[in-house]
Amino acid sequence: MSVDLHRLTLADARKGLAAKEFKAVELAEASIAQMECHRALNAFITETPERALDMAKAADERIAKGEAGPLEGIPIAVKDLFCTKGIRTTAASNILGNFVPPYESTVTKQLWAAGAVCLGKTSLDQFGMGSANLNSAFGPVKSPWTRPGDAKPLVPGGSSGGSAVAVAARMCLAATGTDTGGSIRQPAAYTGITGIKPTYGRCSRFGIIAYASSLDQAGAFARNVRDSALLLQAMAGHDPNDSTSADLPVPDFEAGIGKSLKGLKIGIPKEYRVEGLSPEIDRLWQQGADWLRAQGAEVKEVSLPHSRYALATYYIIAPAEVSSNLARYDGMRYGLRVEGRNLAETYEKSRGAGFGEEAKRRIMIGTYVLSAGYYDAYYVKAQKVRRILVDDFRKVFEEVDAVLAPTTPTPAFRIGEEPDDPVAMYLNDVFTVTANLTGLPGMSVPAGLSSDGLPLGLQVMGKPWDEPTVLQIGAALEEAAQFNTLPYGIEARA
Repeated sequence: MSVDLHRLTLADARKGLAAKEFKAVELAEASIAQMECHRALNAFITETPERALDMAKAADERIAKGEAGPLEGIPIAVKDLFCTKGIRTTAASNILGNFVPPYESTVTKQLWAAGAVCLGKTSLDQFGMGSANLNSAFGPVKSPWTRPGDAKPLVPGGSSGGSAVAVAARMCLAATGTDTGGSIRQPAAYTGITGIKPTYGRCSRFGIIAYASSLDQAGAFARNVRDSALLLQAMAGHDPNDSTSADLPVPDFEAGIGKSLKGLKIGIPKEYRVEGLSPEIDRLWQQGADWLRAQGAEVKEVSLPHSRYALATYYIIAPAEVSSNLARYDGMRYGLRVEGRNLAETYEKSRGAGFGEEAKRRIMIGTYVLSAGYYDAYYVKAQKVRRILVDDFRKVFEEVDAVLAPTTPTPAFRIGEEPDDPVAMYLNDVFTVTANLTGLPGMSVPAGLSSDGLPLGLQVMGKPWDEPTVLQIGAALEEAAQFNTLPYGIEARA
């Protein structure tokens, strides 16, 4: 039976373990076998099979004693931005290439306490900076999807592309990610899985290597909406170690899944019909609205008049915070150190060798917008626009319970097809950055295939702290879409 265990959803695996149909060790072995089978996808930076088997053995003992946690024996992958005690944590960079944290992030600490099993650390765009997972110091991550009849590798999306690929290729049952401008939702859409970014402050940021502190939020990848809810449940909660962590009770995220949508109002933002939106994604968006309407929801057009400024605002605020956050990596106390003739040259050489091109680009942009003479013209103005965006959503949520939009403007593109202009790459985030700038919960659900057979996602954004409604609507879309297609690249073995 173990050959099929990697096919299970998280919820079904929990049931099987509780019923003693198989052991946690068998489940871990099935995932490890998949990791070995699909190593060419480059999803993991650090694999921890021995630790996974040890954790699975301990889980089997707790299950036998009737002491199982909510994720007991469930094999998961962890994005390599979460500090893991005793396990190398690199942020996919050279400057942290050999960093082994002496402490555990709050999110992973809670996951291990819930009984989850660590398979390893997944790749990403360096420090979370990118939307294609091409910026890792450990090489690009490849999507398990290919176009039918075309073996050329596709990007998995980013920055959490390694986690998305690990889930999509059935190497793990679920995975953690972080979302700063769409880094969970966009790769989820590209790889045909679900991904949720909760409200800013719902999950602790303690022990997560910072990209842009006012935007970063941990979240969950899984194969379906229910599994995402189960993983997020274990990740969420107040943490006194994080001053931005909300001291609020965590609701039962799974409770609303399967409930009727009758009485709910869903908004369709007219400003999201942007130039460059794929016609088939536009059609799928309309189909999604029809699905929700058929299940009892009222669907109406709404206006977010300042959303056209969101992308520019994001790419001022995020690099400004990058410039500040990455200043600590200097080769002095930990990480890569390249000796120079003096202190200044040591700094220059260490940072020059330690950071990739995209990280350097964003550091320079951020330093520029924070510099004397430009701070008021760019950074202060961007913060004012951010406040206006928050007000736009507040007004919309007086009319509706959630907003439905595409997750990405196009399907995934081939590795090597990406435009040379970095700004053109940044447009991949056009539909996702608003949830980060406003701190709102957002989820991507696979809803269909493009004309060339690639997954397309729809995005639900909800009111602050209302993840249950986002998950409820996401589950309704999932039920209507019936998206069961496996990636063509792994279909025969999955």
